Amino acid sequence: MTDRHLIGWREWISLPELHVPHIKAKIDTGARTSALHAFAIETVKARGVWLARFKLHPFQGRTDIVKVCEAEIIDRRWVTDSGGHREQRYVIVTTAQVSSHQWPIEMTLTDRDIMRFRMLLGRTALDSKFLVDPKASYLIGTLPPGRKKRTKPRT
Repeated sequence: MTDRHLIGWREWISLPELHVPHIKAKIDTGARTSALHAFAIETVKARGVWLARFKLHPFQGRTDIVKVCEAEIIDRRWVTDSGGHREQRYVIVTTAQVSSHQWPIEMTLTDRDIMRFRMLLGRTALDSKFLVDPKASYLIGTLPPGRKKRTKPRT
């Protein structure tokens, strides 16, 4: 139990392999799989491997900031979202980083443009590394420049 790290219900996470230094993620223990906001998804074959090439807006409400990402497709799965809608999604593996902790995670790609969080970190990705404090936010993630750390919930 002592090797687990305390995180809040939302954290700033980095995805270094996708060149995303900051993305706000909801730590969602109710979701099995992690999900990443992606649009304009294309599949391309390079060196015998299928890749997903996609765009994302890493910050909610900011469509002027666009990241173009590319990752190997490891699977395609049917996912049921919290509203009960089924969708077939591409699955990638990438490195997640919270503070000094780095580990590989599987993520599905889906359009989360209208959602509050561009990324969900599901319970499979937590991999017994973290304990979630549902009352706290941004306990260990690296904040983007100009953002303030908040540890208490809004009242």
